Amino acid sequence: MKHLLATFAAMSALSLSAAELSTLPLKTIDGKEASLKDYAGKVVLIVNVASECGYTGQYAGLQALHEKYASKGFTVLGFPCNDFGGQEPGSEAEIKTFCSSRYKVTFPMFSKVKITGSDKHPLFAALTAGTDIQWNFEKFLIGKDGKLISRFGSDAEPEGGEIEATVKKAIEAP
Repeated sequence: MKHLLATFAAMSALSLSAAELSTLPLKTIDGKEASLKDYAGKVVLIVNVASECGYTGQYAGLQALHEKYASKGFTVLGFPCNDFGGQEPGSEAEIKTFCSSRYKVTFPMFSKVKITGSDKHPLFAALTAGTDIQWNFEKFLIGKDGKLISRFGSDAEPEGGEIEATVKKAIEAP
């Protein structure tokens, strides 16, 4: 199933071009304006995260992956979301404190986003290309060219498996 999901996502066309995707407005967890343009030329793993989820322990693997490959042009971007089971009820300040104190997260975190329904954030609308996100900790790997490479389900562990292998391949790509 993971392979099917990843293959489908990689093959599906984004509703926005990579250039348009990079200009979508984002807000950091500290309230500063940002966009994917800030990560141009990097391999990026976008993850919808939640502090009270059964997959919350993946923060450790995401941080380890970020540390391991940051110097090679890779970063993880965390987007807190309260859409699934109310598992991210805190404020941005509470989320930031939780992530830094419990998991020593240093990768960029963003303000809470809506990723389901008709009012989903445009970034996630583009990344999902008409499909639904099933739960917290779904992951979207974006290549240096700003295009979606692969999509991974919540149960895909960040380190040591398919995600890390795909990240390494993307980093090595011209």
